[in-house]
Amino acid sequence: MKPPRSALPLPRYVERKPLKNDGWGYFFHVPSWAKKAGCTVHSERLGTDYQTAVLRAETMLLPAFDAWRTGDKALAASPPNAFGTLDWMFAEYRSDRRYTKLDPKSKRNHEVGFKLVGGYVLKDGKRLGEKRLTAIDTALIDDLYEKLLILKFTDAEGKIVERERRTTVNHAMKSCRRAWNVVARRHPGKLPLVNPFSRMGLRSSNRETPTAAYEELIAFRSKAIELGLSSLATAALIGWEWLQRETDIFATFDVSHYRPKERPNMVRIIDEKTRQEGWIPLFDDAGMPVYPELMAELDAIKRERIGGLMLSRDWGERGPWPTWPKPDQPDFTHVSRKVKEVIRAAGLRDELSFTSFRHGGFTEGGDAELTDREMLAQGRHTTVKVLPKYTKRTTRQIVNGARKRRAARTKEGHLSE
Repeated sequence: MKPPRSALPLPRYVERKPLKNDGWGYFFHVPSWAKKAGCTVHSERLGTDYQTAVLRAETMLLPAFDAWRTGDKALAASPPNAFGTLDWMFAEYRSDRRYTKLDPKSKRNHEVGFKLVGGYVLKDGKRLGEKRLTAIDTALIDDLYEKLLILKFTDAEGKIVERERRTTVNHAMKSCRRAWNVVARRHPGKLPLVNPFSRMGLRSSNRETPTAAYEELIAFRSKAIELGLSSLATAALIGWEWLQRETDIFATFDVSHYRPKERPNMVRIIDEKTRQEGWIPLFDDAGMPVYPELMAELDAIKRERIGGLMLSRDWGERGPWPTWPKPDQPDFTHVSRKVKEVIRAAGLRDELSFTSFRHGGFTEGGDAELTDREMLAQGRHTTVKVLPKYTKRTTRQIVNGARKRRAARTKEGHLSE
């Protein structure tokens, strides 16, 4: 006698069949045309649990099958079919809410780590991702860490160059550690008790965020304008002058924040990270512009805008620079790529990023001998070690700080007297 029928939906190529013990079994069947064409993904039994069968089909088997169809040889050649492998663990983690709720940037960082570790080719020619978790111990991971730490490549002159990538490898190990812990909780008793990615004694890299020099800011802005990306030129100057982050510049700065009717000589600054908000004066006591170059560009933008984000893309329908996979999580992938294109086109140091211009602004403030209070006011921070926990920020401190920075540029010959 067949068990009662079920109307639960099934993924592609998954079938439900009655079993001898009056239950239902789930099976993944590769179509015959794919088998004849040499498909590397094989049919398999998915067990009797509906949720487990659907999860395995949708997160592991179907992606591998689709990769084979589209010619992704790296994934298709070694599909994550085997239960209990490192690839299986990564797939299980991706399907967990503790991964799906992450912001896009965190997911990308995890995926870089999974690809670095799982894609490592062993002496037998197989990827580490194909290895069973029971065969992955602390000695193997410690050895892997040392091998991944040094990146070897050939430069333009044909010489072999070695570069340490400690931060990247450290993040990879932390991503694997997190995945192991989450999957061990999802599947009690299915993973070895010892997480080989734990307690590795990782040492942080001494590398700091590269800081841009003022000459590099000018070169970046010139090249961005030449390439038809004037909004990026303005954004870099905002980061330098007002010490703002990507989120504040591209996803928060609204046309209404700049010289509104009730405060025509000020700009409203919002810091999403620190939750600080304030108004920056645009003119000094003598009525002279504090940020003449930046104000000229923003005035021109506002003349053509009624509302919305101040900075938008410079082509097509001029939509926002970031995307929003989730309402409260802007993604700046496209911004980063375009910024890197401009940096390389300008012949600047490849390690520079958009954040480098904000750091350059902070450095300029230090070189201009701003006081701690002026630095706090400029950067909208609330504490420094040498000051009391809370300090009062005034518009005069902001103006004095900006004036000192411009005076320092003039002294160095960056601006005309």
